[in-house]
Amino acid sequence: MEFTANDYVIGLHDDPLALDAAAWNALLATQPSPTPFMRHEYLAALHASASAVPGTGWSPRFLTLHQGGRLQAACALYAKSHSYGEYVFDWAWADAYRRHGLRYYPKLLGAVPFTPVSGTRLLAQDEAWRTLLVEALGQLARESKLSSAHLLFVDDADRAALGRAGWMLREGVQFHWTHDAAQPVADFPALLARMQRDKRKKIQQERRRVAEQGVKFSVYEGAAITAPLWDFFYRCYTLTYQAHQSTPYLTRDFFARMAAAMPEHWLMFVARRAGEPVATSLVAIDRERGAAWGRYWGCVEPIPCLHFEACYYQPLAWCLANGMTRFEGGAQGEHKMARGLLPVATASAHWLRDERFAGAVADFLASESQGLAQYTDELRERNPFKAA
Repeated sequence: MEFTANDYVIGLHDDPLALDAAAWNALLATQPSPTPFMRHEYLAALHASASAVPGTGWSPRFLTLHQGGRLQAACALYAKSHSYGEYVFDWAWADAYRRHGLRYYPKLLGAVPFTPVSGTRLLAQDEAWRTLLVEALGQLARESKLSSAHLLFVDDADRAALGRAGWMLREGVQFHWTHDAAQPVADFPALLARMQRDKRKKIQQERRRVAEQGVKFSVYEGAAITAPLWDFFYRCYTLTYQAHQSTPYLTRDFFARMAAAMPEHWLMFVARRAGEPVATSLVAIDRERGAAWGRYWGCVEPIPCLHFEACYYQPLAWCLANGMTRFEGGAQGEHKMARGLLPVATASAHWLRDERFAGAVADFLASESQGLAQYTDELRERNPFKAA
């Protein structure tokens, strides 16, 4: 669907596969905080693999702004019939709507499905186009009579544009390792040497327990991740969800598409004992920008401390050896601090059509922000590294 506003054309697309991939990716490359997860190949694979489709509660409503045939701005949007797979929780808001006899779903969501990674969500040629994109997004939510609109894990440029438009801002926290340019470390032992003695000893003990059980790791990057390795990974991935009595979000076909379309962005660690694979972890990487993101893990048998080794110590050692400057450990989990990952702020933006609920949510977010600030201060007091 398309309509004209002033001298540009606004498009609404329910099939991501039909979008111009080259134009999307070229626009993404110019953004302040591009990530592989906003590439057209990634978003298209989620759709084509039946992972993020109307049948799973993710109905695409991708928004584009064209002028003179050129893509000037775009946003990956979904009409959501639930709040699963988002990692910014609004279940209480939905319940409040229900208790007052109102419909919260469907809502409009700007996010990368199942991917709690911060980055640019409002793709735009410049700030003027970013402003127009926010206006078009609000217009879409109002004219569609949706309860609300939400943009998750936005970067600073998006946050500023949404704040200027009157959207409510919400803060969160994740745990990342970031290269210290002032005091760089060359390898994992050097990183451990920077840590407080009790934290260092605990990590050494955990790594020793894994090694004493005869577990050894191999690492595979890009095209070296063969189909049998992907098969083993997916088996482990599904077992992790089964252990939590839930269903995997992603299909095996999604990872097949990633192996075909974006192999350079994947890194796999495989743990073996007596030559047999027992666990694996999957990390997304962007060598050009020096970033890595812990994504998924699983095992076929429980081995003490193996999770820490597979998800934190092996990836961190690899990042240091390969000159990476950032490793993001994923959503939540303050236990990551003891493994060298420090608290980092995240942000989301929200618009609610009902002014009464918007006021109540604004009050809640103000209170939540104060609590989060206190929590973050407490976390920083537990810094695992020695004072400089």
